[in-house]
Amino acid sequence: MKVNSLIMKKLKNNSPDQDSTTLPPDHVAHQPIGDWVIAKNNQFIAFNKPAGMPVQADKTGDKPLLQLAEIYTKSKLFLAHRLDRPATGVVVFAKTKTMVSSLGDQFKERSVHKTYLAVVKDLPKEPSGTLRHFLQKDGKTNRTGVSEDESLGDLSEMNYRVLASSDSYHLLEVQLITGRHHQIRAQLAAIGCPIKGDVKYGARRGNRDRSIHLHAWKLAFRHPVSGEDVELIAPLPKDPVWDALAPALEV
Repeated sequence: MKVNSLIMKKLKNNSPDQDSTTLPPDHVAHQPIGDWVIAKNNQFIAFNKPAGMPVQADKTGDKPLLQLAEIYTKSKLFLAHRLDRPATGVVVFAKTKTMVSSLGDQFKERSVHKTYLAVVKDLPKEPSGTLRHFLQKDGKTNRTGVSEDESLGDLSEMNYRVLASSDSYHLLEVQLITGRHHQIRAQLAAIGCPIKGDVKYGARRGNRDRSIHLHAWKLAFRHPVSGEDVELIAPLPKDPVWDALAPALEV
């Protein structure tokens, strides 16, 4: 599938200075963390992260999910992967060194299956396809530049397909092949389909709470002790747009 490349300068010019990853610190303060738990056992605990909460400590000083999870479990937890602050969905923390080591190896081997849902305003030219770009993170702006020139970044690939459409928006399922900084956000923007609310990557307007409509829906991996396949599924956030498109997932 042929796609148009975007460079960092274009993304900057099309986006306001407002950082869509910074949400009001009290955005999720009223929600009990126990309501976010998807699954837990002796090896790991998984949460459905709300929008606006960092997974780990950042420069804002807001309490990250990792800290709250350690308070909830009354034990030390190990960070296994990350999820963008304005996004929602599955986040897994390891309870043991064996678990974090196993997950780390599985991520490196690309045997962890990550399925995301994204809502976009503009429909992709093709109903499904594989996006292949070269991405490079700019640490100063916390943005990821996109190119089709292999000398300008790391190879980044993902599959997508259109699941449903409403009068105004389209629901995409995304399967990551690689896992780069802001990969889904940057690659969808590169084909003219920025995620709803993601002004950092070209969306026309932000969501009122500065979240973005990107949801880490499913995460599947091999249990390090039993060897069984584990699939974790995070319910969608409640809002009118997600509600309108959700029936497509029930087929």
